Order: sequence, then C-alpha cells, then structure tokens
Amino acid sequence: MQLKRQYVVKLAGVLLTWLAAWYLGCLLTAFMPKKPITTSIANLQGIGRKPVLKAPIPKRQKCDHWSPCSPGNYAYRILSGGGKAKLAKICFEDDLLISEEKGNVGRGINIAIVNYKTGKVTSAKYFDMWEGEHSGEMVTFIKNAPEGSLLLMVTHDDGSTRLKNDARKLVEELGSKEVWNMKFRSSWAFIAAKGFKLPDNIQKEKINHSDKNNRYDGWPAEIQIEGCIPRNLI
Repeated sequence: MQLKRQYVVKLAGVLLTWLAAWYLGCLLTAFMPKKPITTSIANLQGIGRKPVLKAPIPKRQKCDHWSPCSPGNYAYRILSGGGKAKLAKICFEDDLLISEEKGNVGRGINIAIVNYKTGKVTSAKYFDMWEGEHSGEMVTFIKNAPEGSLLLMVTHDDGSTRLKNDARKLVEELGSKEVWNMKFRSSWAFIAAKGFKLPDNIQKEKINHSDKNNRYDGWPAEIQIEGCIPRNLI
C-alpha cells in the first residue's frame, strides 16, 4: 500500500513538471517575436551559398554618352542617317535639336545652330541636296549664324549631288577637312564654331563613303561624333 502511494506521488510530480514546462513554453512563444527566429533560420540556411553579385545599372548620360562630361562642359552627339529607316540626329546637352521625333530631319544636309553662351538652339534646318537648288539657301543660313555660334551638321541620304563649290568653300573655312571629299550618299558629321576656336582634342568631323561593302542596300553605315565642349572658350 505504501509503495502504491509513493508511485502515485511520483506520477503526480511528473505530470505537474510537464504541465509547468508546457505552460512556460506557451508563454515564451507568445512573447518572443517571430521575425528574428525566421531571420535566424534563413541565415542558417544561407550558410555555404555563394553570394550573388549584381552589377549596378549604369546611369544614363547626356546625349547617351558612355561617360559623363565634366562640370563646365557641353555634351554633344551627332549621328548620321543609315539606310531609309535610320534618320540623322543632332543632340546637344541632352536636347534633340534635329531628329525624327522632332519632325525636322530630312534628306540632304541637316544643320543646327546653337548659341554658345546659352547652350540653346537658335535655328535648325535641312537642305535637300538631291532635288531642287538649296545649296545657296544653305550658304545664306550659315552666313546668318551670329558670331559666337556652334554649327552642328550631318547628312541623311545624299548630301553632295547639288552641293555647290561656294558652299563647300564656306564649310571648309569653318574647319572642315572632308567637305570636298563628300560623294553620293556619303555619311558625314561635322561640328564647328563661328567667331572662336574649338579645342583640338575633341571629335569635330567624320565621313564614311558609299561602296560595295555598304551595310545597307545603297547606303553606307551610319557614323557619329560626340564629345564635350568647355563653356569658357569665349
């Protein structure tokens, strides 16, 4: 009888101990935040995994330059036309001066005039060199550009067939070394300054001729020039 009583007492003690442990576990679960536990489990699961390195998305630069111009510089990019679908573009300080989007690009020689002091376009026009007589108009347009102007020029399709010698001479006087070499459908881009001098170390001109290795049917590959122009030249 005494042994039976001792067994009941021990059993009751075990049950009380188990109930107390269960109760304390419930209390701890109720008061402990779940996030640290989840985070800890996730950290343990990530042990041994190789870190995933993601390259930062490159920041877009003015006129789609690969690298930004230094402070105190103008950014420019001149892109010739390529084939029938790709029209010429002139960008200055991230503003499209001549483009298909602006609706002011055309066959021939496209010219934008920019006020150097303000960096703002003052005039933009294209001159068809395949049909009509527009070479004289282009000469007048260039001569009327005020001193202290930047002139950005680019071809789309043909820019030479009806380009007269006096126009070529005028562009040569602005610093062009390729204007006399322009042929039928040559891709040509050029930037010049009127009344002041551009630095020698910037891209000013480029040309590509139509030949049997054309990228497009009857058209050479498009070309571009780009760079940064200091704002303190005058």
